[in-house]
Amino acid sequence: MNIAIDLMGGDFAPENVIGGIKSFLSENRFDAKITGIGTQQAIDMAQNELGAFSNSLEWIVATQVIGMQEHPTKALKSKPDSSISTGFKLLAASKADAFISAGNTGAMMVGALYSIRTIPGVSRPGIGAYIPQENGNLALLIDVGLNADCKPENLTQFAILGSLFSKHILNIQEPRVALLNIGEEEGKGNILGQAVYPMLKENQKIHFTGNAEGRDLLKNKADVYVCDGFTGNVLLKFAESFYDIFQSHNISDEYLNKFNFEMYGGVPVLGVNKPVIIGHGISGTTAFNNMLQTAARMIENNFIQTVSDAFL
Repeated sequence: MNIAIDLMGGDFAPENVIGGIKSFLSENRFDAKITGIGTQQAIDMAQNELGAFSNSLEWIVATQVIGMQEHPTKALKSKPDSSISTGFKLLAASKADAFISAGNTGAMMVGALYSIRTIPGVSRPGIGAYIPQENGNLALLIDVGLNADCKPENLTQFAILGSLFSKHILNIQEPRVALLNIGEEEGKGNILGQAVYPMLKENQKIHFTGNAEGRDLLKNKADVYVCDGFTGNVLLKFAESFYDIFQSHNISDEYLNKFNFEMYGGVPVLGVNKPVIIGHGISGTTAFNNMLQTAARMIENNFIQTVSDAFL
């Protein structure tokens, strides 16, 4: 397997990216090659730090970098030699099996949609995020920002994508799927919630358990929580604030510490033709290591083919 990673992505690049690569290769859990993409200066730094792993590394010089605040589509067109553009070119040409970046999120989304496109049968891909449960497990919340406005069929597909990811990557044998709603009873919610409920209930590809309310999100009521991207993004950003607040008040607790999203790395774009993982701009060494671990598991488990088979 060959995993491409953007050395220039993130607020603390390339140092944290290099540290994540070093941790990943040191653990030696996967037979993986890493292709680092970045400026010559970044590559020189990486080669000095990662000399002991040279047999597992390849380098591609990118003369341009897409900034965090640049318009995604314009930046991809005007900077064809950027690290993000180069990563998607490698994916499209099958010269890499996965691509990781903590750079411009919009550019990563646009690149995923238009460079490698969606799996046939998937109308819109979704982004999943990990939500720590009170019992110590992880649940998946999908979508968390790629699709602010959704149709019922989109949420149904998110349910299938999330269920497959939970089963084959998070190793949950029969993932429970719940619709995030404002009440537990069938018939609750807005027009979208009311329309999608019977579709989820009748879908034989998922184990649907009904509606879940916001108060259920951390209570292990389901393994996959489905919602539109607007709702999911608000919830995710709210959850991300927990850890900072706990830290500022010097509160340490085994469960509360799980709200340090650094532990989980980036979020996968589910429904596209190759593994693409988007990291938070503040990603550190642990996050990059975990992103590489997730990408490797997706490749090793042939996850994209599993999704393709489900949408035949």
